[in-house]
This record gives sequence, C-alpha cells and structure tokens, in this order.
Amino acid sequence: MMEEDFYSTIKFKNGEEIFCKVSVAEETSDRTLLLISNAIIVEEIKKQNEVVGYKLEPWLKTTTEDLFIVNCDDVLTMSESSDVEMIMMHQDFINQLRSNGNNESEIDRKMGYISSVNEAKILLEKIFKES
Repeated sequence: MMEEDFYSTIKFKNGEEIFCKVSVAEETSDRTLLLISNAIIVEEIKKQNEVVGYKLEPWLKTTTEDLFIVNCDDVLTMSESSDVEMIMMHQDFINQLRSNGNNESEIDRKMGYISSVNEAKILLEKIFKES
C-alpha cells in the first residue's frame, strides 16, 4: 500500500541527515520501506555563530538516479516538513540540477567581465599605478 508523498528530514542511524520527498511503502508486515526522491544534504553557512545561509548538495554525488529505496530499520528519526522556505529551496535546487546537469552555474558575461590572465594583469597594474 502506498501512502501520499510528503517532504521530510530524515536522520539515519549512521549520522547522515537528508531532506527529500518521501513515499512510504509496506512490503511485508514486518518490514517498511521508504521511497525517497531527490534527496539533498543541507549545510548551514554560519558567520560569527549566526546562520547566514544554506549550502545544498545532492545526497549521492556519483549517480544520476533520483529515486532510492531505504529500509526503515536504517532510519533513526524522520520528521515531515511543512516549511515552505525549505521546500522551495529544495525544488529550486532540483530544478537547477535538472536544467544544468550538475550543481554548478555556467559562466556567462552577465556575471561579470571575462578576460584572459594577461588582460586582467594589465588592467590591474593600470589600476594600481593610477591609485
């Protein structure tokens, strides 16, 4: 029997913590499996002991699969999330991964001036001499 999907934070017995979309599937009466999709690791970015942002990255970095089966026996705790901000960050990250094929932004001229090392050196020396 399949339950409705929900967003969740999962803490595994090995210490890993992920945020993902979860479906619960009971295979037999003695074993419960979780179907997790688009699992990510969320790391807080702190500055002077204050959280200033979050770093998101895929849970498993060596695969392009986005659906995994996890035995509930490996889970320490699980908490359903209704945090709209966290869900939006998750969805944006997954959409970016799908569109780029990875989690790195492509460099373009809108990000700033792109030059060769020699051109940058000449420009920086000119700025230094003028100051």
